[in-house]
Amino acid sequence: MGGSNRMKMIINGNLVNKDKKIKVKNPVNKSIIDTVPHAEREDAKKAIHAANDAKKAMKDMSSRKISGILYDIHHDLSKIQDEFAVIITKETGKPIRDSKFEMKRSLDTLLFAAEESKRIYGETIPLDAGIGGSKILGFTIKIPMGVLSAITPFNYPVNLAMHKIAPAIAAKNTVVIKPSHKSPLAALKLVELMTPYLPDGVLNSLTGDGKVIGDEMVTNNLVNKISFTGSVATGMSIARKAGFKKLTLELGGNDPLVVLDDANIDNAVSAAVRGSYVYAGQVCIAVKRIITQIGVVDEFTDKLLSETKKLKLGDPLNPKTDVGPLIDEEAALKVENRVKDALNEGAELLCGGKRNGAFYEPTVLDKVSPNMELVLKETFGPIAPIIRVDSVDEAFEIANNTPYGLQASVFTESIEKAKKAVKSIDAGTVLINKQSTFRTDNMPFGGFKMSGMGKEGVKYTVEDMTCSKLVIIG
Repeated sequence: MGGSNRMKMIINGNLVNKDKKIKVKNPVNKSIIDTVPHAEREDAKKAIHAANDAKKAMKDMSSRKISGILYDIHHDLSKIQDEFAVIITKETGKPIRDSKFEMKRSLDTLLFAAEESKRIYGETIPLDAGIGGSKILGFTIKIPMGVLSAITPFNYPVNLAMHKIAPAIAAKNTVVIKPSHKSPLAALKLVELMTPYLPDGVLNSLTGDGKVIGDEMVTNNLVNKISFTGSVATGMSIARKAGFKKLTLELGGNDPLVVLDDANIDNAVSAAVRGSYVYAGQVCIAVKRIITQIGVVDEFTDKLLSETKKLKLGDPLNPKTDVGPLIDEEAALKVENRVKDALNEGAELLCGGKRNGAFYEPTVLDKVSPNMELVLKETFGPIAPIIRVDSVDEAFEIANNTPYGLQASVFTESIEKAKKAVKSIDAGTVLINKQSTFRTDNMPFGGFKMSGMGKEGVKYTVEDMTCSKLVIIG
């Protein structure tokens, strides 16, 4: 990384360091990769004020200019995407090929934003349809929300930052972003790369204690919108403190993969492997429950075991590694304890189930009860828990037996069962014959219930980051 003096915050276009530091550790061996500044509340206030002062510069900039800036950033970022991928892998433990894929998606997101910045439309209003409006012209224009507070988690440090920053800039907003203290390096580097293209204060970064700087980002009256991705508990706290600020909250998931008795089993197994073990299961849309009809459960389980045992657990910088460590040992211990509890309650361990530091083996559990904590709550780990069911109705009932409603996948060859799944399952996205981890960066992404509020996906984010102003000409 080049030493701790490189990774700094940016406030009002200036690199900012602090004497107090946060150590960023490699999940593989706990070695210190780098340090980042430990910001205080005053730093957050300065960043927010800088973003507020920069609003006029963004409002005055043409959409053509904004689009050109985003295209230029895309060009420069694409040339060093592999360098970013290595940083992601070092700070998160994500296998390098998955980090490279994250960078491709991030570039895609940036490109969508560059295109969408020129497609922000208002509409004409037929005022003559109302009493007294016969000779009056009415139309809406879209204006920026203003200052965006963006708070991102550890698992997709560049892509999730890009999903907030790029649409915000496309819609002519200003941004203060706080990445996770567990994986801040790639996000800080991203802000550093983007800043020279923008007026001072448009894009600011902070690192530090969420209870201090995060609280200021949520409560400060100069902030107009908050976009948060993370835990339900933190999301609920933000909602209580935010007041009248506009919110987008992307929270947890407990996504089911339903395998019905007429499913293509090979396809379902492939989806279960990809969905359960990608980034060691530390994804909000990872497959966290495999609900399988009894008629195909044995075939499905045998094939799932065979494919799971082929996965290589190890050094995430090795291109051949399929599953790396969890973000830290504490996270792995939590997974280990939940698996132990499930086994004590009658689940059957078919493979895996061992922990070594922050590493946890890809694990298949059979005969899991829907009432076990492992599947009642969101478990961030490489676990494939199989819940056996007799009927389609039972499968969908269990799929809905969760306070979350992010994404759900159903494998069936029947169009009637697929239609029933779409109508029955309470989730923001229902995927037929595709695992729940499927996401393109232009699709409307967001869940129901405790999975949050609002939608991401560049077009929808841009729309959400603008206000409609009505113009009437008499």
